[in-house]
Amino acid sequence: MRIYKFVLVLILGTLFSCSEIKEPSLKNFGTQDDVFKSGSSLIGLPYGLHDLENITQDQSTLIVGVHGSNSRGYEWIHPLMTLDRKDNLITFFRWNDGNCHCVSVSFLMELIKNKLTEYSSLQRVVLYGHSYGGILVAAFLEEWDLETPLFVNTIAAPLKGIGRLSEACEYKPLISIETGKTLHQWRTIKNLDGAFKDLDYDPQNVEITGSEVTRLPETYKGNKLGHNWSISWVADQIKRVD
Repeated sequence: MRIYKFVLVLILGTLFSCSEIKEPSLKNFGTQDDVFKSGSSLIGLPYGLHDLENITQDQSTLIVGVHGSNSRGYEWIHPLMTLDRKDNLITFFRWNDGNCHCVSVSFLMELIKNKLTEYSSLQRVVLYGHSYGGILVAAFLEEWDLETPLFVNTIAAPLKGIGRLSEACEYKPLISIETGKTLHQWRTIKNLDGAFKDLDYDPQNVEITGSEVTRLPETYKGNKLGHNWSISWVADQIKRVD
């Protein structure tokens, strides 16, 4: 009898714990007051491309958020919710930012191609890469070989190179953009950006022929506009234009 009770408690406990686990979704983000809790659930995802909402036939644009190094996830909550529209499929790419970006570029390429093959309603791809994630999406842009239109946004990204990146990962910045591809560089003000302010140069400043560049303002909603909140400012601008 004791063994039976123990097994029953174990099974019920397992079922209860499984019911507590929820995949991060835009719907959940909208009902949670703690943005850091939402961010933890986002960055706690396994490596891969994750849909943050149900897929429908109305969605024609695949939106992919790509985090930077040591992300806590919270900086993506407002932007991902802001970019959501009826015709957008919002996704998040979780990758190993502790290694060189090259392997993850190939991984993301495979995942996106599979997604486009599986869902024919998706007719264009838009990437948002923050910080180190900006380097990843810029490299992705260079490797893109499909006819599907690709729009890449790099946000507070050290595209010129920074730290050991250039040597260890054999990183070289883009020189120009091929026809049919789009790159928009969103650059913070170096002295206000905690990731760059102590450097003797601005790693965001690199000349890439054919790209568009926007320098972010000093403040956002009354506060200093630094590294992490730069994504929110960009998302607000994109929504305003759309």
